[in-house]
Amino acid sequence: AQKVTQDQSDVSSQLGQSVTLNCRYETSWRYYNLFCYKQLPSGQMTYVIRQGSQVTNARKECYSVNFKKADKSISLTISALQLEDSAKYFCALSVSQCLK
Repeated sequence: AQKVTQDQSDVSSQLGQSVTLNCRYETSWRYYNLFCYKQLPSGQMTYVIRQGSQVTNARKECYSVNFKKADKSISLTISALQLEDSAKYFCALSVSQCLK
């Protein structure tokens, strides 16, 4: 079974500072992807970044990931916070399956 748990419900920081959000996951699959999304006040879900199970820490613009595969945890850091970064953030897990 696959499962994702977020450690915090509400996190706040000051504009221009950074903030880190933590997720833990469970999977028995060898290959998988972890996705981070943010939900805007309008309810719209927006893709933020993807972390593959076979690659090193992902980076994209102001977003960076600290991926600890052995601990089955992932941390998303948002640096230089802007007002538009105010949102609810979610982690999601997707397994990769190759069919022959």
